[in-house]
Amino acid sequence: MDKKKVTLEEAKKAGGKKYREKVQKVLAEYEQLPDEEKHQSHLYYGYGKGKTTAAMGLAFRALGAGMSVAIVEFDKGHDQAKEHYFERRIFFKLKELGYPVELHSSGCERMNEDGTFRFKNAEEDFEEAKRALGIVRDLILNGKQNVLVLDEFVAAANYHLIEEKDVLDILDLYDKNRRFELVMTGHKLFDGLEEKVDLITENRKVKHYFDKGIQARKGIEY
Repeated sequence: MDKKKVTLEEAKKAGGKKYREKVQKVLAEYEQLPDEEKHQSHLYYGYGKGKTTAAMGLAFRALGAGMSVAIVEFDKGHDQAKEHYFERRIFFKLKELGYPVELHSSGCERMNEDGTFRFKNAEEDFEEAKRALGIVRDLILNGKQNVLVLDEFVAAANYHLIEEKDVLDILDLYDKNRRFELVMTGHKLFDGLEEKVDLITENRKVKHYFDKGIQARKGIEY
């Protein structure tokens, strides 16, 4: 490793002529693409922590860049008295301040009064998932957003609130209406999904403090 100290101006010139020409060619080719080919689909999946965090972080970045954002949350409803996902408060505040963000939450309350989680799906959960699908379709066809985040969209199929075919159909609809970036989260892949998504990142648990009894904490996990 070369430890010779160089000035900032010298460092800017490093890398070689061929490298610079290659990068400039890639940048120029991207700019020539039609708009529908510039927009890409993302999926953050797995059983590790950080999928929604990544998706919401991308949404905040887009807003900071002057872009408009629409978010549809699957199976993340609440009873209006208790908030379990505090990032929503920030989005609501940003909207009040004039930032172009819209948030659509769906789902029924999952937390029981004794602090345990309700895993069993009720009829109302299916109805809420169906309602969210309708919102997604409308946003793809008619929305003005630059970025569309579908939080727990693939997870809704993983846990049978919607069909896997619903996810694939939405991706087909997006492919015909690529006016914006599409970001999704979920837990696991299923047949046909990988081929339809442009970027897939797996969040894999290597170690988690939950296993030693540390529960989900306000402001950290929710």
